Amino acid sequence: MSSWEKLTIYEKLTIYIDESDHWHGKPLSTALIEEARKQGLIGATVTRGIEGFGVRQHHQIHTARIMELADLPIVVTLIDRAEAIAQFLPTVQAMVTVGLVTQETINVVHHAIQLPLNQNKDGNC
Repeated sequence: MSSWEKLTIYEKLTIYIDESDHWHGKPLSTALIEEARKQGLIGATVTRGIEGFGVRQHHQIHTARIMELADLPIVVTLIDRAEAIAQFLPTVQAMVTVGLVTQETINVVHHAIQLPLNQNKDGNC
């Protein structure tokens, strides 16, 4: 297999939660990506927002500019094949008790894969 893998249609699951959300004693974002890895999803990214608002606390704006601890927005993004996202979705629905989850079809136009150190571009060791 080449180090350049052409992919086409995948799914993106985006989970909007707050920094204060937890699952069994750990940050919910951490629990979500650990579970995604355990279930074999291709990848997950957690992004911490610097400012935002939502349905919690009557649309109060949370911002990192205030010196006190703020309950900042967190976005967890997962990308994989539609079947893998569909299998992971019940886990997300169980873990995210307050938040927003979106799913969309995406077209991956570039995905460079890092080969193992002992493998060349032709797939030979």
